[in-house]
Amino acid sequence: MKAAEAVERLHGGEVTDLRASGGSVFLAVLADGEVVVAKRGSGAGATTAEAAGLAWLGEHGDVRVPTVYGHDDEWIILRYVRPGVPSKRAAEELGRGLARLHLRGAPAFGSPPPGGPVDAWMGMAPMRNQAHPDWPTFYAEHRIRPYVRMCLDQGLFTTEEAATFDRLGERLPELAPREPPARLHGDAWSGNVHWSDDGAWLIDPAAHGGHREGDLAMLQLFGTPQLDRILGAYAESAEPPLAGGWRDRVELHQLFPLLMHAAVFGGGYVRQALNAARKSLRLP
Repeated sequence: MKAAEAVERLHGGEVTDLRASGGSVFLAVLADGEVVVAKRGSGAGATTAEAAGLAWLGEHGDVRVPTVYGHDDEWIILRYVRPGVPSKRAAEELGRGLARLHLRGAPAFGSPPPGGPVDAWMGMAPMRNQAHPDWPTFYAEHRIRPYVRMCLDQGLFTTEEAATFDRLGERLPELAPREPPARLHGDAWSGNVHWSDDGAWLIDPAAHGGHREGDLAMLQLFGTPQLDRILGAYAESAEPPLAGGWRDRVELHQLFPLLMHAAVFGGGYVRQALNAARKSLRLP
């Protein structure tokens, strides 16, 4: 299979067993017993973006990320981390690590990781990392409007509903506190927090420079295990402290992944995205 060929070419060693692990992800067992992950990218530049993102996030050891053994235009080969059970210790360690990671900063809002492409991916959806000096402009131009247009083209929003997102974009400067760009994982939903016996690992990033509340909102989107401990440890160690009312801005930062899901999957995500926009517009 192509996955086995990719492992042997990009990492080395003979693949003796290959097991599908969901979608385009495979576990490859080598002759010496080592197990690695072979993952096919979702589109042009996806593997380069993932490799660059993991290197950027893991640069200072703030959070655990898997080693990249090699990649090409189609495949990325990663260290396999054996799964374990979520624990209090691992959750608090992750919260503190995220706080340190965000403090490392980024050149600008929307900037890609060093060596990463401007046109990247978040799951199956295209995601543009275009640097901007301020977060409201970046978020409106590259995290809201493209996906609203995709939904409009599919007839998922009426023009009146789409106008709600335009009003939100205009009010973004007053809705979120000013902060320097943080170094974000960018897609830190529960499925990308991988629990092992030695701690929590972050996988499959959509890394870019952004607002640090974005990662915290992603953790809350689909119910991450030990969530209260992660957020509590983060809030206690964040420097500078999170601006007051950050828990009231969760829906504002969840708007991007909800819109992306609406554009790709439709269904209930359409109504969730619209409700998040309306709730954010009611914030003081």
